[in-house]
Amino acid sequence: MKVVVKLFAGARELVGKDEIEVELSPGATIGQLRAEIVRQYAKSQPLVAHAMFALDATYCSDQAVIPENVVVACIPPVSGG
Repeated sequence: MKVVVKLFAGARELVGKDEIEVELSPGATIGQLRAEIVRQYAKSQPLVAHAMFALDATYCSDQAVIPENVVVACIPPVSGG
C-alpha cells in the first residue's frame, strides 16, 4: 500500500519536500514506516528516529498498524526557549 506522509519542520527541510509516498505491505506499523523513511532518506535518520508520528491527527506508537487511506504526519522534536 502507498502511505502518504506529511513532513513538518526539520524533517521537511532534510527531505526537501512537504510530503513523501512510501510503499509498505498492508498491516505495516509506524515502526516499519519509520525504518523505511530512513532507508529512503538516510540523512533524515537523526530526526526521524526521535520524531512523533500521528495517524489522522492522533499521536501513536511504533506498534500502531497503519490503516489504508489514513493521513500520516511525521512531527520531529522541537526545541526552543
